[in-house]
Amino acid sequence: MDALDPAHSWFDPTVLQAPPEAPEDSHELVRLWQGFMTARLTLGLVLVVLQIALFVTGTLHSHALIAISAVYFSGTLAARFYMRPRPLGQSFNRTWGALVGLDVLTFSALQLLPGSSINYTPLFALPILHASVLGSLRLALGTAAAVTMLLLGNTLWAYLHGPADATPYFVQSALSGAGYFVIALLGNQLSNRLASEGRRARLSQLAVTIQRQVNELVIESLPDGVLIVDDRGCVRAANPAARELLGSPLIAHASVFDLRDEPGWRPLLNLTRLSVGTGQSHEEDVTIRHHDHGPRRVRARTRLAAPHGPEGESLCVLFLQDQRELEARMRTEKLASMGRLSTAVAHEIRNPLAAIVQANALLEEDLTDPKLKQLTLMVSQNAKRLEKIVTDILKVSQAQPHDQTHALTALALGEWTHRICSDWSAQNACQRQLLTRLAPQEVTVRFDADHLRRVLVNLLDNARRYATNQPQAIQVSTSITGAQHATLTVWSDGAPMDQSVESHLFEPFFSSESRSSGLGLYICRELCEGHGASIAYQRSFRNARGQSTDGNEFAITFLRTDIPAATSTTEATAIPWQATPH
Repeated sequence: MDALDPAHSWFDPTVLQAPPEAPEDSHELVRLWQGFMTARLTLGLVLVVLQIALFVTGTLHSHALIAISAVYFSGTLAARFYMRPRPLGQSFNRTWGALVGLDVLTFSALQLLPGSSINYTPLFALPILHASVLGSLRLALGTAAAVTMLLLGNTLWAYLHGPADATPYFVQSALSGAGYFVIALLGNQLSNRLASEGRRARLSQLAVTIQRQVNELVIESLPDGVLIVDDRGCVRAANPAARELLGSPLIAHASVFDLRDEPGWRPLLNLTRLSVGTGQSHEEDVTIRHHDHGPRRVRARTRLAAPHGPEGESLCVLFLQDQRELEARMRTEKLASMGRLSTAVAHEIRNPLAAIVQANALLEEDLTDPKLKQLTLMVSQNAKRLEKIVTDILKVSQAQPHDQTHALTALALGEWTHRICSDWSAQNACQRQLLTRLAPQEVTVRFDADHLRRVLVNLLDNARRYATNQPQAIQVSTSITGAQHATLTVWSDGAPMDQSVESHLFEPFFSSESRSSGLGLYICRELCEGHGASIAYQRSFRNARGQSTDGNEFAITFLRTDIPAATSTTEATAIPWQATPH
């Protein structure tokens, strides 16, 4: 594709305009200037040596010709080293006089002085070319006209002072003048053509450079991996996403590496060889396995590039896409439509739920049996919970922030943490596995009790999923981290997370397990941010079973408050505890 074709270029025409250069600083001008100065200096040296040789051999007896040649050589030497490169312009200016005028004057003197037996008229081509290449067409034609007038004037002077027939000399001067005009015209046309081609070449080079930089920037920032592999399996180039998907620390800073270096890359190598061997593109789901971390499922697509190099070497472009991210996007699209449906369902649940609450209240007024009153109380409590869940779904689906009542809700962090952990451990039979460490001083934080239960249960379920079955494998602790904040941490002795999982930890619908919806940690983050709190993940060491053990830690930072902690009557009633599904 032509980089300057406006129909296919990515860039506005003004973008492809090279920045204007000063005529004195252009590379072409400096190169031409040095070429002409070297030619003049060489010619001056040749004239001096020639005149001295003719004088020594007795062919020439004029000291003036030697002096003129020496002065010309000195002038060209000074111009070569002391004059700045500059164009001659449009008229007969000072620069033209110091360069072209000097040449014309010197060659005319050598031609007209008596005692000269050599025809110097071919030398006039040099100043005419100088004027046509470094000046304008008008200046070049003017210089050619001046040289032609000098030749004709010399012939006329010889005709007036001699009896010989001057017709051949007039014809020779006229033909020489015509040749000089042709040289001036062609030299100027060729110079303009070369200058135009040079500008086009610079613009093309600028467009190619810009497009190459844009392509490199796009490839570097692509979330999918891109590898350029030859037929031997050598990776010529790889973007950061591809290096991360390959999962080897040895290639973090290597410019070139080989797919044969790691056994886990063997499926990619086989796919590349298959594409190069068949000459066709292929797509396949492969699994990259390394001994130091778990398997990674990748969708690989190959595209063959044009033969590269003098021997027709084939290059294969390999596109890598993390299957978990692809599946997460598919789940996002699917659950987005389900979210709209759940919003509609939540709206429809509100009306019958209100009728149930009202009917239960009327029924409770007519009951006297304590057992039946206990049943109506359970119906009332669960109806209120269901109403709160419906409200939360509507708020999340409508992307509305939590109201200020949650921000003003206060609870005793240590008391509620102990209560939730006790209920969870009894429900899951994890009393031996769970260790709770609470701050000696009770602290009141801004958070809703039911939301704290949902957050803490989600974190405990997540810790239990990856922790060992040994004692103290899961540890929950609270601490005061300042006058304004308090912290709740959930630690487990599970294995380190994969880097790709950790980077998407709190995103919705992203999970390292195919059976998980990937909403648990996302809900935790949303509930925390709705109350002005924050949640973070890190690897940390804890004292477990009498030794320092590395594990995964989730830390929630709460805002402290001076509002007295409210007492929940619903929680004080002995009812079966159930974990909120997620």
